[in-house]
Amino acid sequence: MIDGVLWRLRTGAPWRDVPARYGPWQTVHERFVRWEADGTWAALLEHVRVREDAVGRVDWSVSVDSTVVRAHQHAAGARKRGLRTGTNLAAWSVRRRARRMRLARDSAVPGAG
Repeated sequence: MIDGVLWRLRTGAPWRDVPARYGPWQTVHERFVRWEADGTWAALLEHVRVREDAVGRVDWSVSVDSTVVRAHQHAAGARKRGLRTGTNLAAWSVRRRARRMRLARDSAVPGAG
């Protein structure tokens, strides 16, 4: 069964894709969950970490790349307030004035002349 668990951890495949030679996938998954709950995996990791660190094979340097830091959802692509830049301001103001006039004309009460 440990071979099935290790195969799944190494490949990252879904539990249902564990090869039949390791037994039913449900059994392999159940064993993994049980070992996680009772601390077996944590103990194994600690043992390997201590052993490899004693030999000098552990590199303790940590690198943080700012490209994985995400902005808040409202910070991306929001329109800025203030003057519009990069557009034809004269054409924009003409379109805006025409839109206001159209709205005023369409909302006028018929026959109130």
